[in-house]
Amino acid sequence: MRKIIVGSRKSRLALTQTNWVIQQLEQKFPHLTFALETMTTKGDRILNVTLSKVGGKGLFVKEIENALLEKKIDLAVHSMKDLPAQNPEGLAIVAIPRRENPFDCLISRNGETLDELPANAVIGTSSLRRQAQVLANRPDLQVKPIRGNIDTRLRRLRQGEFDGILLATAGLRRVNWQDQITQEFPLSLMVPAVGQGALAIQCREEDHEMIDLLRSIHHDETARCVRAERAFLFSFQGDCHLPIAGYAQKEGDSIRLTGLISSPDGKKVLRKSMIGTEEEQLGQALAEQMIRLGAKDLLATV
Repeated sequence: MRKIIVGSRKSRLALTQTNWVIQQLEQKFPHLTFALETMTTKGDRILNVTLSKVGGKGLFVKEIENALLEKKIDLAVHSMKDLPAQNPEGLAIVAIPRRENPFDCLISRNGETLDELPANAVIGTSSLRRQAQVLANRPDLQVKPIRGNIDTRLRRLRQGEFDGILLATAGLRRVNWQDQITQEFPLSLMVPAVGQGALAIQCREEDHEMIDLLRSIHHDETARCVRAERAFLFSFQGDCHLPIAGYAQKEGDSIRLTGLISSPDGKKVLRKSMIGTEEEQLGQALAEQMIRLGAKDLLATV
């Protein structure tokens, strides 16, 4: 009987996501045994600067991907939005389960919505994408960086360092803390990060037995939407620490992809939508349209 070693970061959210995947596989393959191998990544260790200054969100996956390549683990569970646009040689994302809520939210200390926050209120986020979009709507707010896991961010909010913090709804739902949310932002107010709310299950390209197992929890509609989003991101040679947003949703047999590029201060925002049936072509076509409108000039300001 093969013992399958599953790699994960040590945060509460990462462990919740990984244990959910293990439970799904145990239900489908009760003859198999699974063991959890936790790791601390560089992104977990560097908490005093924003991601954009230390190399982007790829810092959350490097050690885990190395463990896969060195055959210390058999599969890894990542938040899709943490993955760079390209996989390292020899690795592949082979399963994307059904997506959780993809949108962003505000948790405010005194229960105010974004519109209700007083001028000069301090908002915490580690994301230039969220910073840009919140400032586009409320340029009178102050945005300051906040890093760390959900527990740490909530504690700093309650201690009064911030008037509000911006987080992904999916993470709060996964750890059953959705009751903390003050306001969930609709797509019209804030476009999510590429892949937000989706999980990426990664293994070695050569491990065909593992690929067959993982395909059993794959959700094709989520995968199609994520492929369109990631093609959009890749067209800018981008990482999701940049103020790039992309969200795709199924409409009949087609996919509607919404993309957003902004200056970090939110003063210049490009937002467009496009519909298509071929995911990667759709992502590339929307990126090309936005490049013609000056998207690369905006990103050059970062």
